[in-house]
Amino acid sequence: MQNLYNFERLNFVTAGMPLQTGKSGYKKAFDIIKDLGLDGMELEFVHGVRMNEDIKSLVKEKSKEKNLYLTAHGPFYINLNSKEEDKKKASVKRIIETAVVAFETGAYSITYHAAFYQGDSPADVFKTVVKQTRKIIRHLEKKEINVWIRPETTGKLTQWGDLDEVIALSKEFEQVLPCIDFSHLHARYNGIYNTYDEFCYILEKVGKELGDFALKNFHGHLAGIDYGPKGEKKHLIIENSDMNYKDLLKAMKEFDVRGILVCESPNIEEDCKLFKDYYMSL
Repeated sequence: MQNLYNFERLNFVTAGMPLQTGKSGYKKAFDIIKDLGLDGMELEFVHGVRMNEDIKSLVKEKSKEKNLYLTAHGPFYINLNSKEEDKKKASVKRIIETAVVAFETGAYSITYHAAFYQGDSPADVFKTVVKQTRKIIRHLEKKEINVWIRPETTGKLTQWGDLDEVIALSKEFEQVLPCIDFSHLHARYNGIYNTYDEFCYILEKVGKELGDFALKNFHGHLAGIDYGPKGEKKHLIIENSDMNYKDLLKAMKEFDVRGILVCESPNIEEDCKLFKDYYMSL
């Protein structure tokens, strides 16, 4: 897998179009992102991968024109460990579709929630996820779709995708790296992973196990988050949560993390700008 970008720093992008966009579409969204001094957008394919050829061309042209980065998030209806074979196949198909659209629009990376445990042992689920991921990678290699495939760290204890699992999967495939959702890790473990030292532990682990390349070609998520004993409940505006974003950004600066950090707060562009402004002040 070739390094698609030579990032000079950490870049801050919105999860989908800024709220200010209203119903105006991608052209207006990119104008707003540029005017706010932000760095790009994660394309959100929540209910399915639907983007016609005209929109793909517009997204690619306008993002390149404004020097903005793109990533993509696969649909929520993905479960590579489904008990139903047709749902497994559909999940593989949705990840492939996300990767294809991402590649066609010039995006750097895609992410998705890979699987649920559904009563199976973590070891068995890992084997299943590896098997299904192999199908995805083989298809993309055959079609020469050159985009990073990134299972996301997940926020619920019922979901496959703790830090060790996404790192282990990344070791199996050249085209796979993790998407580190710091808020999900904080919620998954009911309040830990929220200090400077804990953030350093995450970044050090990624760098040590996957190489410095993984820190220089990063894709992560950050938002305020509500959680309980079973993990994530919902995303929050950062000021309405206990998420310690300042120490996280200090750690990312210390480790010279480069790539993309996606803001998934409900007030998308406001918290995204908050994160970037604080990071740039360090």
